Amino acid sequence: MPDSSSSTTGAHPAAADHARRPFGRAPGDPRDEPSPAVVAEPDPEPADRSTARLIADLPRLIVDLVQDELTALKKEITARIARAGIGAGLIAGAAFVGFFALAVFVAAAVIALSLVVPGWAAALITVGGLLLITGVLAAIGVRTLRAKKTTDDGNNG
Repeated sequence: MPDSSSSTTGAHPAAADHARRPFGRAPGDPRDEPSPAVVAEPDPEPADRSTARLIADLPRLIVDLVQDELTALKKEITARIARAGIGAGLIAGAAFVGFFALAVFVAAAVIALSLVVPGWAAALITVGGLLLITGVLAAIGVRTLRAKKTTDDGNNG
């Protein structure tokens, strides 16, 4: 009977590989790899390196430090922008729902007034009240902007 290790011609390559591998090891197991003949020496400790070598490494170390800091800064800014975007979206959603709540409140005011006066009069009274509130808020806003402009002009010159 011929020895299977002497000739693998005609045999499937995986079968020959399986014959050489110990039982239970999968193909590509690192224990099947030959060990490297030369092992690289680790860099000597900084105390063992010469001053010239340390100075030569300094630009590379500074570049690595700056790149790492920029990467950390990018991650932090990205996280802050994401939080700000989520917060802005939630505020916009709240304003959207608040607008409809205000519309329902105005409708309720019209219905309540329609119990006392005709419906058309209740609607006009409600619109008049809303226009009055709008005018007061606009006047306060304009006054605030003018006061700020005057304060800025006084400080600058």
